[in-house]
Amino acid sequence: MKKHFYLVINENAGSGTGRKAAEKIIKQLQTANIDYTTFYTEHAGHEIAIVQQLAQETLIPWNTELEIDSFPLLVVLGGDGTLHSVVNALENFDPNIPLGYIPCGSGNDFARGVGIAKQAEKAFFQLLKAETPQEIQIITYAESIQDEVGFAVNNIGIGLDAAIVNAANASTSKSALNKFNMGSLSYIFSILKVLFSQKGFPILVELNGKKLEFDRAFLCTVTKHPYFGGGVPIAPVADPRKPVLDFVLVERINMFKIFWLILLLIQKKHMHSKYFHHFQSSKLRIVSTVPQYVHADGEILGKRSTDICFGTVTRLFWF
Repeated sequence: MKKHFYLVINENAGSGTGRKAAEKIIKQLQTANIDYTTFYTEHAGHEIAIVQQLAQETLIPWNTELEIDSFPLLVVLGGDGTLHSVVNALENFDPNIPLGYIPCGSGNDFARGVGIAKQAEKAFFQLLKAETPQEIQIITYAESIQDEVGFAVNNIGIGLDAAIVNAANASTSKSALNKFNMGSLSYIFSILKVLFSQKGFPILVELNGKKLEFDRAFLCTVTKHPYFGGGVPIAPVADPRKPVLDFVLVERINMFKIFWLILLLIQKKHMHSKYFHHFQSSKLRIVSTVPQYVHADGEILGKRSTDICFGTVTRLFWF
């Protein structure tokens, strides 16, 4: 079946990587005589309006028995933040509308986690070769205090994880490092900055019929694939194709032990540390009464008390 590609392009993703990738891919489309239409985001959040209009007027659910000449395929060129916005923009539309993704950000954890090539042109050829979409599980969340609901394609973090994201997003070095494809370094700098200031906090976790209390939680992350922070394998056994959430919690310990745990993380041996807790469950709830930073896919939701429930849902990705 032929396809018509509807490209939603964030040119600023990865400090200009999105623009460069779009130029190359458009040339490939023209060379291959493939129909396409481009939409360029003009400001933060513009992709939401673009995608919702396309969903109302153009996009259709995938069905192997479709009898049409050309299938309208939505393809996002951007970073994980752009992908996060697009997936949430489709919340009220048919869940069988497939989504193509070409990673152009600084972290690209979603691509890494599900098996999409991280190099934009390779990801594009991967998308061209695919004949059907793949079922990928993403995170659903419902936060009762702020009455918020949404999706996350990578992970949701409370505490250190989110504080690092907040510091990295505010970093003056991030844009400069992105130009040299070293955006992950800004994340490392932010880790070093926040490690010394983040305090332990109490949380309640409900999962698998049990209630667990931690007095000095430090890092709390709910994830659907192994990676966060631009390739850090925080949950190596996480599987984006299974309806299971992986929950990681690290307790607040002294600096020497923290740096030892980081060394174990680099060596992928952190799962054996007694300060590193890993759980799997189809559903879970986290209650944090002490205000902490919270993020979803690197998008800061705020610094606040939290009562949040997590689950999974299937979405179709074309790659």
